Amino acid sequence: PPSGGLARYPGGAEVYAERVRLNTTTNLTPQQVHDIGLREMARLRGEFAAVQKAMNFDGTFAQFVAHLNGPQYKFASPEAMLEGYRSIAKRIDPEMPALFAELPRSPYGIRPMSSFLGPAAADNYSPPPADGSGPGWHNANVLAYTRRPRWALPTLLAHETVPGHHLQSARAREIGKLPEFRRHGFYTAYGEGWALYAETLGNRFGLYDAPEDRFGHLQAQAFRAARLVVDTGVNALGWSREQAIEYMVREVGESRLFVESEVDRYLSNPGQALAYMIGQLKIIELRDRAQAKLGQRFDLRRFHNAVLDQGPLPLTLLERYIDDWIAAQAGSTG
Repeated sequence: PPSGGLARYPGGAEVYAERVRLNTTTNLTPQQVHDIGLREMARLRGEFAAVQKAMNFDGTFAQFVAHLNGPQYKFASPEAMLEGYRSIAKRIDPEMPALFAELPRSPYGIRPMSSFLGPAAADNYSPPPADGSGPGWHNANVLAYTRRPRWALPTLLAHETVPGHHLQSARAREIGKLPEFRRHGFYTAYGEGWALYAETLGNRFGLYDAPEDRFGHLQAQAFRAARLVVDTGVNALGWSREQAIEYMVREVGESRLFVESEVDRYLSNPGQALAYMIGQLKIIELRDRAQAKLGQRFDLRRFHNAVLDQGPLPLTLLERYIDDWIAAQAGSTG
């Protein structure tokens, strides 16, 4: 049966290629994005296997995922979940000066999401007011305490607040020399790419030392990598909806119900979900380039501020800016 993907419509292949360019803010083709996704999924599946071995779990990947979703990994109450979030924030905050040369002044808080949104709503972030009169907020869905495992929280918090969306949004708002539209704009590839990259920074200070927390981090990364495979699959490469659902359930270990709504998202908004992992991979590529060219003079803290301190940018412009920053660092005598 037809998938509903763009490729089955007249001119759909050309429209999808443009959607890919628009959403990733790069010149990658759908096939190139698909291949990047397959490469990242292969890497992450190797890391999943290492976690399973570290936990001495004999069985299939699906059985391992089922074990990790057992009651022993869940919170007892909404209040316990909220306390879980806040204790993780207290672990993350003191590590930030080692990763950034300058941090935003605006604080952030963690608050329960409005209950009318129900237990299925995704956690999200509200930036601070433009005038700095209040904090940013991580809106936590504590009603999900029966379904969201404890090991999902460290990665979620790193993504939504610090060093993710809060650090990025609050910092951009405070850079007065930038025009208004550059302080408050949003490019998904940049904004979500940063937040996904921010998750990986937890590896640098032991945020995922517990093997189950490591699994939570890897699953969040694999979910975004699988999107590269599946979005391009259904919209450009002839995959069926069912094929896409089966791939994500099998490779990422998410529930079928959740994955069905995700695949429908890729069919109804083609290309949008590609932005996250493509953005992260571009920031990693630029970091590695800076490190290779600057050697001993490379300062991770200053690199992170260079990425954030121009406000949101298309990835092609970010790359040009970072290349100029590398050249300036290489030429400076300080």
